[in-house]
Amino acid sequence: MKQLSKAILKIFGWELKGEFPDIKKSVVIMAPHTSNWDFVIGKLYLSAMGISNNTLMKKEMFVFPLNLLMSSLGAIPVDRTNKKNNMVQQVASIIEKRDKCNIFIAAEGTRKRNPNWKKGFYHIAKKAEVPIVTSFIDYKKKEVGIIGVLSDTSTIESTMMELNSIYKDIQAKFPDSFTVERA
Repeated sequence: MKQLSKAILKIFGWELKGEFPDIKKSVVIMAPHTSNWDFVIGKLYLSAMGISNNTLMKKEMFVFPLNLLMSSLGAIPVDRTNKKNNMVQQVASIIEKRDKCNIFIAAEGTRKRNPNWKKGFYHIAKKAEVPIVTSFIDYKKKEVGIIGVLSDTSTIESTMMELNSIYKDIQAKFPDSFTVERA
């Protein structure tokens, strides 16, 4: 599957960038996220690089027969409407129970323009005591890959400042639908 994924990405002109850090558990930010194609390209990259992963996805995607495909691809359904349902604790528990678990999250929380990124990724990483890794898809350069582990996650503010710096020049599929968090 690894070679097939590499071949598909190469045929469509995508260049693979970066190496996944040598860690067993993490929360991985995938940005920008403006198209369903981001999931396809991202999954091909992960397969091509042999990166074990899971992706949080809105529960509405888990209807038959799509739920069978999503589950087989490592997607985890998330109920974004039920605030009583502590998603941070649920996802942190999933990470804690597994020997190896890299959860990919679209920090914007939507494919629409959102200058106020969701902060669940930060709280999940803190609760599970795992690092935050950054990944990207740049449609202008046709590059997809891993950037690395965030260096300062001591506060949400320092984390968001670093993310702003990382993602400010990366081109989304639909550029008008992507913005970095306003500090």
